[in-house]
Amino acid sequence: MAEQLPATVFLVGAGPGDPELLTLRAARLIAQADVVVHDGLVSAEILAMASPEAELISVAKQRSRHSMPQEGINALLVQLALAGRSVVRLKGGDPFVFGRGGEEMEACRKAGVPVEIVPGISAAIGCAAQAQLPLTHRDAASAVTFVAGQCKGLTDQDWSGLAGHGRTLVIYMGVATATDIADKLIADGVSPAIPVAVMENGTRANMRTLRTLLADLGDMVVREQVKSPALIVVGDVAAYALAQDVLAGFAAQMNNGAEMHS
Repeated sequence: MAEQLPATVFLVGAGPGDPELLTLRAARLIAQADVVVHDGLVSAEILAMASPEAELISVAKQRSRHSMPQEGINALLVQLALAGRSVVRLKGGDPFVFGRGGEEMEACRKAGVPVEIVPGISAAIGCAAQAQLPLTHRDAASAVTFVAGQCKGLTDQDWSGLAGHGRTLVIYMGVATATDIADKLIADGVSPAIPVAVMENGTRANMRTLRTLLADLGDMVVREQVKSPALIVVGDVAAYALAQDVLAGFAAQMNNGAEMHS
């Protein structure tokens, strides 16, 4: 018989989508929980690992439309645990990397509810691995920065020094603001010709990796109809990514090089 879990809230990282990238502890907790409160980005294959008796509650969030506000999610987790149920709060990626896990942890602590954090492979790490894009590389980058690209007041944020040669910038949730992101980085002094990779549906069967240059980022996102979930990587390391399509900037570079040598 499976171990009975205590009335605890487990903040569990589901990774970027592929069930085989779950930790062993995450898989066990999902299978044993009384309730699984999950994000919309958690794959159906991972949700299928829950017990048939478990209650599955979706608190999916989409841009500008949340099925439940964060305060409601916090209260729900506390309510379920205080009712004596073991709760897995299942989050895409890692709970503490743009997952608002810190807020949910605080809510549980304040209510006296036991809480445990189970890390997951973050979207950046998982997507980069599948795309064979090294976030650091001895010859290309010795620093990595993660930022959220959907924040209000994007132009007011200080991103100086976050991108450029020798540095890698990973942007979560930046598809809708891709043009503004490119404009901001270029205005802050980043070369328009620096390589960029966009990874859509990372680690899943329908993953796409697209490459271009920073100046073409916004146009490429529109032209290729890139949808969330997707990550943007800015930096020399983006040139290493295995891409389905080598787009505008790279094609132009290759053509220019051919003309120079003809």
